[in-house]
Amino acid sequence: MTLKNILVPLDGSQLAETVLPLAAMIANLSHARLTLFHVIEQNPPDSVHGEHHLADQGEASAYLEKVTQSLPTDITVDQHVHFMAEQDVASSIVDHGKELRIDLIVMCAHGQSGLQARIFGNIAQQVLNLGEVPVLLQSPENEESIEECKCQCILVPLDGDPDHEAGLDMAVELSQICQAKIHLVMVIHQLSTLPGEQAASAIWMPNAASALLELDSEEAELYLVERMGKLLDQNISVTGEVQRGDPAKQIARAARDVQADMIVLGTHGKTAMDAFWTGSVTPKIATQTHLPLLLVPVHKN
Repeated sequence: MTLKNILVPLDGSQLAETVLPLAAMIANLSHARLTLFHVIEQNPPDSVHGEHHLADQGEASAYLEKVTQSLPTDITVDQHVHFMAEQDVASSIVDHGKELRIDLIVMCAHGQSGLQARIFGNIAQQVLNLGEVPVLLQSPENEESIEECKCQCILVPLDGDPDHEAGLDMAVELSQICQAKIHLVMVIHQLSTLPGEQAASAIWMPNAASALLELDSEEAELYLVERMGKLLDQNISVTGEVQRGDPAKQIARAARDVQADMIVLGTHGKTAMDAFWTGSVTPKIATQTHLPLLLVPVHKN
């Protein structure tokens, strides 16, 4: 995939605008077109995140023009207001993403409280569920200026499933665009961190479970070496590690250790907790770090 068109949905709030430096940086480096988008809502509230809600096309157009003027002049910026009042904002974003041939949607992961709640149950989550386009979620806690924004190290968690390497493919493209290094990480559970039924089985057969986990660790190292070799063949700077323990905590720790600027994950675009790669790992990662999360849909043949 070549990154040519980036969509940034805005609701008129400063919170939503926190994604603009990141989106502008990627647009600049990839020479992509940046489209600022607003949907007029049916029966809109008076305020959004404590600010005046954009209620009509004129207001929305003036707002998007003002935002455009604040962006660097060396990127191409379009503005689009969907003026027919919509009840389902997420569906409108997805539909316009298809119509405008969008390659990436950049959104603020905001919501009621807590980053996990921000991702699940809000518009960003619905866009992920409905769409087939990668979605880059930026935490408002990670607010940066355009000058501060950078993409020098991209962390990609892998679990050995080739389907989930959709995230790796996107990371490779971003690495080439940004001249960034890639850090691969695989996490193998310990007995104490096994989830659900696996933990129950390990209680009855701890020695067998430990042996299987050791085997998983050895296979993970071989898998990681193979993937790193392929990236080196593409002249991509890459490092990697296999860790033991809780996946979300170890991935967040690895991101801190290598000073990653972004985490890229392959996801299954379904609903609720099953929407995400390895079930609950992705939302748990979101509670462990404020780094931008790029979620790339896995497409089954």
